[in-house]
Amino acid sequence: MSVLESFSLEGDVAVVTGAAQGLGKQMAAALAEMGADVAIADVNREKAERTAAELDGETDVVPVEADVTDEASVEAMVESVTDRLGPIDVLVNNAGIVEHSPAEETSIESWRRVLSVNLDGVFLCAKHVGQRMLDRGEGRIVNIASMSGIDVNVPQKQASYNSTKAGVSMLTRSLAVEWADRGVRVNAIAPGYMRTDLVDETLEADPEMEETWLENTPMGRLGRPEELQELVVYLASDASSYMTGSTVVIDGGYTSR
Repeated sequence: MSVLESFSLEGDVAVVTGAAQGLGKQMAAALAEMGADVAIADVNREKAERTAAELDGETDVVPVEADVTDEASVEAMVESVTDRLGPIDVLVNNAGIVEHSPAEETSIESWRRVLSVNLDGVFLCAKHVGQRMLDRGEGRIVNIASMSGIDVNVPQKQASYNSTKAGVSMLTRSLAVEWADRGVRVNAIAPGYMRTDLVDETLEADPEMEETWLENTPMGRLGRPEELQELVVYLASDASSYMTGSTVVIDGGYTSR
């Protein structure tokens, strides 16, 4: 197999959660470009349908409504994707939310809401997709963590988000060790500040925040969502065949200061 061939996903089936927009959409597009049939799994079915229609090309790209915080919904997603596309080879756990508030003012409801999506959701999807991967003896899972699970980024106050993303990295390592000898690899990506629509909305509300971000990012700019594409393909493909349990940071140098 040539180096280029090792990156191919031709014939594979991939699921990307939270893929209707932002980073998830870009990663789904990359997987489809490399030959995978892709399920756009999102809690917002209408947006998932629009994204699937936009990305549908030489491979099948289908929308699937899924609430990653609801175990029954996750199980139904796995059944639906398997029925429509075939056994799942690649899972990208991208769905996530953030809520900003000082820790002393954060309600337990807000704390649990972030935990439910960002950590419970990753676990539930990994559990139910992973069960089938283990039965088949192969599979690749890519969890989307964050530099916020490594370094407390400022000036925003988001203890709940930071805690869940640290949890995603440890969950990645735990699953990787448990499943390494059963053919399933589990890795994570920890992005820094990426120029998504949601980030732009945040900066519109507080324009001075971007200046602080850039001052603390050695490369002096925000990342582009498409700059995650090659990395997710690498982790989802045979190119990373001896890699498991790793969290790859892509943050313009933020955590290296």
